[in-house]
Amino acid sequence: MKIFGVDIGGSGIKGAPVDLDRGDLAEERFKVLTPQPATPDRVADGVKEVIDHFGWTGPVGVTFPGVVTGGSTVRTAANVDRSWIGTDARTLLSGRLKGLPVTLLNDADAAGVAEMKFGAGRNRRGTVVVLTFGTGIGSALFVDGVLVPNTELGHLELNGHEAEKRASTKAKDDHELTWEHWARRVRKYLVHVEMLFSPELFVIGGGVSRKAQKFLPLIEGVQAEIVPAQLQNNAGIVGAAMRAANHG
Repeated sequence: MKIFGVDIGGSGIKGAPVDLDRGDLAEERFKVLTPQPATPDRVADGVKEVIDHFGWTGPVGVTFPGVVTGGSTVRTAANVDRSWIGTDARTLLSGRLKGLPVTLLNDADAAGVAEMKFGAGRNRRGTVVVLTFGTGIGSALFVDGVLVPNTELGHLELNGHEAEKRASTKAKDDHELTWEHWARRVRKYLVHVEMLFSPELFVIGGGVSRKAQKFLPLIEGVQAEIVPAQLQNNAGIVGAAMRAANHG
Protein backbone atom coordinates (compact mmCIF):
# COMPACT_ATOMS: atom_id res chain seq x y z
CA MET A 1 0.00 0.00 0.00
CA LYS A 2 1.34 3.42 -0.98
CA ILE A 3 0.32 6.82 0.42
CA PHE A 4 1.99 10.17 -0.18
CA GLY A 5 3.70 11.95 2.71
CA VAL A 6 4.88 15.55 2.85
CA ASP A 7 7.05 17.02 5.61
CA ILE A 8 6.92 20.82 5.95
CA GLY A 9 9.99 22.13 7.74
CA GLY A 10 11.45 25.51 8.56
CA SER A 11 14.03 25.16 5.78
CA GLY A 12 12.58 22.62 3.35
CA ILE A 13 9.40 20.94 2.12
CA LYS A 14 10.02 17.33 1.15
CA GLY A 15 7.83 14.42 0.17
CA ALA A 16 7.51 11.06 -1.54
CA PRO A 17 5.14 8.12 -1.91
CA VAL A 18 5.54 5.79 1.07
CA ASP A 19 5.38 2.00 1.09
CA LEU A 20 3.40 1.41 4.28
CA ASP A 21 4.19 -2.30 4.37
CA ARG A 22 7.90 -1.56 4.68
CA GLY A 23 7.68 1.79 6.42
CA ASP A 24 10.02 3.39 3.91
CA LEU A 25 9.93 5.68 0.90
CA ALA A 26 8.71 3.99 -2.27
CA GLU A 27 10.62 6.50 -4.43
CA GLU A 28 13.43 8.97 -3.84
CA ARG A 29 12.04 12.02 -2.08
CA PHE A 30 11.74 15.42 -3.75
CA LYS A 31 12.48 18.62 -1.87
CA VAL A 32 11.95 22.34 -2.39
CA LEU A 33 13.14 25.15 -0.15
CA THR A 34 10.63 26.55 2.30
CA PRO A 35 9.72 30.04 1.01
CA GLN A 36 10.68 33.08 3.04
CA PRO A 37 8.47 34.40 4.45
CA ALA A 38 6.77 31.03 4.92
CA THR A 39 3.19 32.26 4.54
CA PRO A 40 0.28 29.81 4.14
CA ASP A 41 -0.20 30.48 0.42
CA ARG A 42 3.48 30.25 -0.43
CA VAL A 43 4.01 27.07 1.59
CA ALA A 44 0.89 25.55 0.00
CA ASP A 45 2.45 26.28 -3.40
CA GLY A 46 5.57 24.43 -2.26
CA VAL A 47 3.54 21.41 -1.15
CA LYS A 48 1.78 21.39 -4.53
CA GLU A 49 5.14 21.51 -6.34
CA VAL A 50 6.37 18.47 -4.41
CA ILE A 51 3.21 16.48 -5.13
CA ASP A 52 3.03 17.53 -8.79
CA HIS A 53 6.60 16.31 -9.22
CA PHE A 54 5.28 12.75 -8.78
CA GLY A 55 1.93 13.24 -10.55
CA TRP A 56 0.23 12.00 -7.36
CA THR A 57 -3.58 11.92 -7.33
CA GLY A 58 -4.45 10.08 -4.09
CA PRO A 59 -4.61 10.85 -0.36
CA VAL A 60 -1.84 13.00 1.10
CA GLY A 61 -0.51 13.18 4.65
CA VAL A 62 1.16 16.47 5.59
CA THR A 63 3.20 17.47 8.64
CA PHE A 64 3.31 20.99 10.06
CA PRO A 65 6.01 22.50 12.32
CA GLY A 66 3.66 23.61 15.07
CA VAL A 67 0.59 22.65 17.07
CA VAL A 68 -2.28 21.28 14.97
CA THR A 69 -5.66 20.75 16.66
CA GLY A 70 -8.61 18.84 15.25
CA GLY A 71 -6.42 17.64 12.41
CA SER A 72 -6.77 21.03 10.73
CA THR A 73 -6.31 24.22 12.76
CA VAL A 74 -2.80 25.63 13.26
CA ARG A 75 -2.26 27.01 16.77
CA THR A 76 1.46 27.87 16.79
CA ALA A 77 4.03 28.81 14.15
CA ALA A 78 7.48 29.16 15.68
CA ASN A 79 9.53 28.48 12.54
CA VAL A 80 7.13 29.63 9.81
CA ASP A 81 5.20 32.86 9.30
CA ARG A 82 2.86 33.81 12.14
CA SER A 83 0.00 34.26 9.67
CA TRP A 84 -0.41 30.47 9.89
CA ILE A 85 -1.92 30.81 13.37
CA GLY A 86 -5.65 30.15 13.21
CA THR A 87 -5.46 28.88 9.61
CA ASP A 88 -7.58 25.90 8.57
CA ALA A 89 -4.55 24.31 6.97
CA ARG A 90 -6.23 21.09 5.87
CA THR A 91 -8.84 23.01 3.86
CA LEU A 92 -6.19 25.35 2.41
CA LEU A 93 -3.97 22.48 1.26
CA SER A 94 -6.79 20.33 -0.07
CA GLY A 95 -8.04 23.28 -2.11
CA ARG A 96 -4.58 23.95 -3.52
CA LEU A 97 -4.30 20.25 -4.42
CA LYS A 98 -7.59 20.35 -6.35
CA GLY A 99 -9.57 18.45 -3.76
CA LEU A 100 -7.14 15.66 -2.87
CA PRO A 101 -7.89 14.38 0.66
CA VAL A 102 -5.38 15.84 3.10
CA THR A 103 -4.53 14.67 6.61
CA LEU A 104 -2.53 17.06 8.80
CA LEU A 105 -0.51 16.58 11.99
CA ASN A 106 2.43 18.02 13.91
CA ASP A 107 5.77 17.24 12.30
CA ALA A 108 7.47 15.72 15.33
CA ASP A 109 4.36 13.68 16.13
CA ALA A 110 4.55 12.26 12.60
CA ALA A 111 8.21 11.38 13.00
CA GLY A 112 7.46 9.78 16.36
CA VAL A 113 4.61 7.69 15.03
CA ALA A 114 6.90 6.35 12.29
CA GLU A 115 9.75 5.58 14.69
CA MET A 116 7.41 3.77 17.10
CA LYS A 117 5.98 1.60 14.31
CA PHE A 118 9.00 0.95 12.09
CA GLY A 119 12.09 2.37 13.79
CA ALA A 120 13.95 2.80 17.05
CA GLY A 121 10.81 2.75 19.23
CA ARG A 122 9.34 -0.43 17.79
CA ASN A 123 7.84 -2.70 20.47
CA ARG A 124 8.98 -0.34 23.24
CA ARG A 125 6.61 0.16 26.18
CA GLY A 126 6.71 2.69 28.99
CA THR A 127 7.46 6.36 28.32
CA VAL A 128 9.34 7.17 25.11
CA VAL A 129 10.31 10.67 23.95
CA VAL A 130 11.16 11.19 20.28
CA LEU A 131 13.03 14.46 19.63
CA THR A 132 13.71 15.93 16.19
CA PHE A 133 16.61 18.37 15.96
CA GLY A 134 16.57 20.78 13.02
CA THR A 135 15.44 24.39 12.59
CA GLY A 136 13.87 23.92 16.03
CA ILE A 137 13.40 20.97 18.38
CA GLY A 138 10.25 18.93 17.88
CA SER A 139 8.98 16.36 20.35
CA ALA A 140 6.66 13.37 20.40
CA LEU A 141 5.71 11.77 23.72
CA PHE A 142 4.46 8.18 23.90
CA VAL A 143 3.13 6.22 26.86
CA ASP A 144 2.90 2.47 26.14
CA GLY A 145 2.89 3.26 22.44
CA VAL A 146 0.09 5.86 22.63
CA LEU A 147 0.90 9.37 21.39
CA VAL A 148 0.30 12.43 23.56
CA PRO A 149 -0.01 14.97 20.72
CA ASN A 150 1.43 18.46 20.32
CA THR A 151 3.84 18.41 23.27
CA GLU A 152 6.22 21.00 21.73
CA LEU A 153 8.96 20.34 24.30
CA GLY A 154 11.45 22.34 22.24
CA HIS A 155 9.89 25.46 23.74
CA LEU A 156 10.71 24.54 27.34
CA GLU A 157 12.74 27.20 29.11
CA LEU A 158 16.30 26.18 29.81
CA ASN A 159 18.69 28.49 31.68
CA GLY A 160 16.53 31.48 30.80
CA HIS A 161 16.34 30.63 27.10
CA GLU A 162 13.91 28.73 24.92
CA ALA A 163 15.54 25.31 24.57
CA GLU A 164 15.44 25.15 20.78
CA LYS A 165 17.19 28.52 20.55
CA ARG A 166 20.15 26.93 22.34
CA ALA A 167 20.20 23.27 21.36
CA SER A 168 18.66 22.92 17.89
CA THR A 169 20.79 22.03 14.87
CA LYS A 170 20.16 25.58 13.62
CA ALA A 171 21.62 26.94 16.87
CA LYS A 172 24.70 24.75 16.37
CA ASP A 173 25.17 26.08 12.84
CA ASP A 174 24.33 29.71 13.62
CA HIS A 175 26.78 29.85 16.52
CA GLU A 176 29.37 27.62 14.81
CA LEU A 177 29.46 25.28 17.81
CA THR A 178 31.75 22.28 17.90
CA TRP A 179 30.12 18.87 18.31
CA GLU A 180 31.44 18.81 21.89
CA HIS A 181 29.97 22.20 22.79
CA TRP A 182 26.65 21.40 21.14
CA ALA A 183 26.51 17.99 22.85
CA ARG A 184 26.81 19.73 26.23
CA ARG A 185 23.78 21.85 25.38
CA VAL A 186 21.82 18.81 24.19
CA ARG A 187 22.76 16.99 27.39
CA LYS A 188 21.40 19.83 29.55
CA TYR A 189 18.18 19.75 27.56
CA LEU A 190 17.79 15.97 27.84
CA VAL A 191 18.42 16.11 31.61
CA HIS A 192 15.65 18.72 31.90
CA VAL A 193 13.18 16.67 29.86
CA GLU A 194 14.12 13.57 31.83
CA MET A 195 13.42 15.37 35.09
CA LEU A 196 9.92 16.21 33.84
CA PHE A 197 8.88 12.91 32.21
CA SER A 198 11.29 10.14 33.36
CA PRO A 199 11.31 8.34 30.00
CA GLU A 200 12.86 4.93 29.50
CA LEU A 201 14.02 5.90 26.00
CA PHE A 202 15.03 9.00 24.03
CA VAL A 203 14.98 8.67 20.24
CA ILE A 204 17.02 11.44 18.58
CA GLY A 205 15.81 12.29 15.08
CA GLY A 206 15.98 15.00 12.44
CA GLY A 207 18.69 15.38 9.85
CA VAL A 208 21.41 15.37 12.52
CA SER A 209 20.55 11.75 13.36
CA ARG A 210 22.68 10.76 10.34
CA LYS A 211 25.68 12.01 12.33
CA ALA A 212 24.70 10.48 15.68
CA GLN A 213 28.16 9.00 16.20
CA LYS A 214 29.60 12.53 16.37
CA PHE A 215 27.60 13.63 19.41
CA LEU A 216 25.60 10.85 21.13
CA PRO A 217 28.74 9.25 22.67
CA LEU A 218 29.54 12.66 24.21
CA ILE A 219 26.25 12.83 26.14
CA GLU A 220 26.64 11.51 29.69
CA GLY A 221 24.61 11.73 32.88
CA VAL A 222 21.25 10.85 31.33
CA GLN A 223 19.60 7.78 32.86
CA ALA A 224 17.34 6.97 29.92
CA GLU A 225 18.63 5.00 26.95
CA ILE A 226 19.47 7.34 24.04
CA VAL A 227 19.39 6.03 20.46
CA PRO A 228 19.37 7.65 17.01
CA ALA A 229 16.22 7.53 14.90
CA GLN A 230 16.37 4.66 12.43
CA LEU A 231 14.25 6.41 9.77
CA GLN A 232 16.40 9.52 10.21
CA ASN A 233 15.06 12.53 8.32
CA ASN A 234 12.46 10.49 6.40
CA ALA A 235 10.47 9.74 9.56
CA GLY A 236 8.13 12.71 9.13
CA ILE A 237 7.23 11.72 5.58
CA VAL A 238 6.52 8.13 6.65
CA GLY A 239 4.48 9.20 9.68
CA ALA A 240 2.40 11.64 7.60
CA ALA A 241 1.56 8.86 5.17
CA MET A 242 0.68 6.50 8.04
CA ARG A 243 -1.77 9.05 9.46
CA ALA A 244 -3.33 9.63 6.03
CA ALA A 245 -3.83 5.88 5.58
CA ASN A 246 -5.49 5.59 8.99
CA HIS A 247 -7.89 8.43 8.17
CA GLY A 248 -8.63 7.36 4.61
